Amino acid sequence: MDTKQILELFDDLDNNDQTENFIQKNKRPQRFHERHFKHARLRDTEFTKGQDDSARSYNFTYKAARFEEWWLLDSIGGFYENKLISDVLRRLKGGKEASVYLCQASPESEASLLAAKVYRPRSLRNLKNDQIYRTGRIDLADDGKKLFKEADVNAIIKRTAYGEELRHTSWIAYEFNTLEILHAAGADVPKPIAMEKNAILMEYIGDVASAAPTLNSVTLDRDEATQLFKRVIRNLDLLLTSERIHGDLSAYNILYWDGDITLIDFPQVTFPEANPSAWVIFLRDVTRVCQYFHSQGVKCDARKLAADLWTSHGHQVVKDVHPLHLDAEKKEDRRLWQKQNTA
Repeated sequence: MDTKQILELFDDLDNNDQTENFIQKNKRPQRFHERHFKHARLRDTEFTKGQDDSARSYNFTYKAARFEEWWLLDSIGGFYENKLISDVLRRLKGGKEASVYLCQASPESEASLLAAKVYRPRSLRNLKNDQIYRTGRIDLADDGKKLFKEADVNAIIKRTAYGEELRHTSWIAYEFNTLEILHAAGADVPKPIAMEKNAILMEYIGDVASAAPTLNSVTLDRDEATQLFKRVIRNLDLLLTSERIHGDLSAYNILYWDGDITLIDFPQVTFPEANPSAWVIFLRDVTRVCQYFHSQGVKCDARKLAADLWTSHGHQVVKDVHPLHLDAEKKEDRRLWQKQNTA
């Protein structure tokens, strides 16, 4: 019996839709009912995809390189998912510690534009020289509260991989915490909006076309320079009132826009009474500020100004140094120790 005869026999014995489906593959009916779990799963997937408002499903206006895109989404995804921002427009500044991005604020926000400061991955940052600032500081968690778990504290002390991550987070938390304190005190700093594990969302200084330049790139006339110098001194005074020292203040960390200044970059903030090097750090901040304003025609004595501000808040210009920070084999350290004991 040949193939044709077999097919004719099938027609005679079982002339129904199932046999027709077997013979004519291109005319087969739907194998699974539309309520079958496979169809339901497909419909659910399409629906979920349409409802997904997470940052990973969104195409920002700013087109980053592959690695930068992954890091950017991972760092500020929470801002998008919490509807604080609706878009990332462009990168404003790239630095060795962090990059700053211009973001479109969500419609519910008071401002139309915000700035997101995203720290570089810990593996690409150098925190070896941060000990001078961290001395006297209590490490903070990503919620800005003190780390209290013994395992976390020990991990930081032992410099384990986990401890380095905690140290990185604490560095960022101090900047956000300081911005909150200073903004509430009336200092000229960006208003902090929110913090994620690796990024800070804050007020943007500038307009759509351009961000505010740093003061070092601006030439002022003497009258304006004098007024802005007084403004910077006021902010230094507010910092000391808030028990803070900027730690890296200069014309490179002060923004200039429409005749006003804004102090930025506070991760290395330190405390006047807790850090043995506080006076030296503060004097360096004041000296750098005075160097810029002196170039703009403002006469100022950095050391006298720093000493006046410092002592007005009850601090001593020559502070006692803890023995742990002295080296008995160095003559200058031994002399300092003897001087402190005599006093």
